[in-house]
Amino acid sequence: MLRHPSAALSSNLRDLDRRLRSLESHLQRIGNRTSVNAALAADGIGEAVASALSSLAERFRGNATYVGNEAARAGTDAVRRLSAEVENRPLVMLGVAAAVGLLIGFSLQRHS
Repeated sequence: MLRHPSAALSSNLRDLDRRLRSLESHLQRIGNRTSVNAALAADGIGEAVASALSSLAERFRGNATYVGNEAARAGTDAVRRLSAEVENRPLVMLGVAAAVGLLIGFSLQRHS
């Protein structure tokens, strides 16, 4: 028996519609899973970045403390040396201080 062409076309269209709905449903499930996985990945990335930044900040703080301590030690040594020089050669140090003051004064006057 031969079926009418429109009946065959109608059957093909129903089959195509069923397959499209199945595909749409499948894609929607995949999209939902992908959204959940993306949100979980974003949370994980945020935590990893926060951890890395925290570690970096901790290292920076440690280095800053070390540099600060070294600067304080160098400053103390410089003051000690300057103090010893002032005790040993007070007139020379007074002359150096006066010369530095004059240079700074001339420099400031020229820029004004």
